[in-house]
Amino acid sequence: MAILAGCAAPDTAADDRPVVLTTFTVLADIAQNVAGDHLRVESITKPGAEIHGYEPTPGDIRKATEADLIVDNGLNLEVWFAQFFASMDAPHVVASDGVEVIDITEDAYAGKPNPHAWMSPANVQLYVDTMSAAFSELDPAHAEEFAANAAAYKAELQQVQDDLAASLSELPANERALVTCEGAFSYLARDAGLTESYIWAVNAEQQATPRQIAAVIEFVEDNDVPAVFCESTVSDQAMQQVVEATDATFGGILYVDSLSTADGPVPTYLELIRHDADVIIAGLTGTSLTDDDGAGS
Repeated sequence: MAILAGCAAPDTAADDRPVVLTTFTVLADIAQNVAGDHLRVESITKPGAEIHGYEPTPGDIRKATEADLIVDNGLNLEVWFAQFFASMDAPHVVASDGVEVIDITEDAYAGKPNPHAWMSPANVQLYVDTMSAAFSELDPAHAEEFAANAAAYKAELQQVQDDLAASLSELPANERALVTCEGAFSYLARDAGLTESYIWAVNAEQQATPRQIAAVIEFVEDNDVPAVFCESTVSDQAMQQVVEATDATFGGILYVDSLSTADGPVPTYLELIRHDADVIIAGLTGTSLTDDDGAGS
């Protein structure tokens, strides 16, 4: 189950670096950028896995018993993690500590924190600071390298944030809207100055209700929203009903909970967030993408 983010798994028998175990692939890639070559970073889940309802395996537990540090997202994302971690002796850090939380406002999850804080490049800079501090405590000899890696990575994250905001700044107010299947983009929408609308709050929903679809159709029509989107881990069938009932186009597939394999469209977090930003910009501004995995894919 465990993977080394971004490259082939090493010969662990000959690898005596401290082991950092993360709960899912996005965290693993962020951690790898901070750790560089000094730590062995692994993910409990595989590329493409659904993180919300994941069930740890005996192999996962064995991996965790060998970890020197465990990193999870927090904010109730990994509901399976508390029991999983209870039997582990490794130190534990919550990557989202310090994030300004946005609460879910609808359905059974109303009042609980929206866990998708990593969908904001600004928030991920806080993740990076948390990881850098934890890695420096774990491996003090390489603290300067962790700090330098963190600073370089944060600069890349800020550039993505700035590019997204600048590209959307000229849109009319009514078109500055992000309509998705799941409410996973609250943090990104806030940072980019977009109004958010979605069919369901979290992708634990099994099927969209007629009332949910009707509410999104009304929002799209009232605001002349030019394009709507859906996440890679859920069916876009409900959103296609919105497209059929309005003048909006289907802007494309967005990625949230998992990276792809190395040969897929989003093998790293930076590629995930850049992909999503490019698809959103193209859909809302009516421009076209030059890659093969953008709007309409």
